[in-house]
Amino acid sequence: MRRYRFKDLQDVSEGHILQSVLDGEFLSSGGLAFSKPGDRSHTNDGPDGRDYHVHKDDCEAFFILQGKGMMELNGEMHPVQTGDILIIEPMEDHHLISSEEDPVVTLWCHAGPLRHKNQRSPE
Repeated sequence: MRRYRFKDLQDVSEGHILQSVLDGEFLSSGGLAFSKPGDRSHTNDGPDGRDYHVHKDDCEAFFILQGKGMMELNGEMHPVQTGDILIIEPMEDHHLISSEEDPVVTLWCHAGPLRHKNQRSPE
């Protein structure tokens, strides 16, 4: 896992905002998540229902937009807070745990060689 703050990102006007920290020419998938207090992401969604969540070939970025919590990474706990940007490397087992008192709101995304599937084809 690599950790950054918003101020660490390059000021860009082309490409994507994470190009200096996330491999891939295009942001290809992602979403906005409002975690419930104490929620733990990706619980028991691994192979055969195992408590294991990895990405084989790409990194995932988490922007902590609000709140606090812990990133469980390969069984170790790392505190996270508003303004953190976490880059999860391929094959790192990861679970975001939201604070009970100050639940996290996150923007998460993946980057890759192709544009996102919802983009219109050029006419």
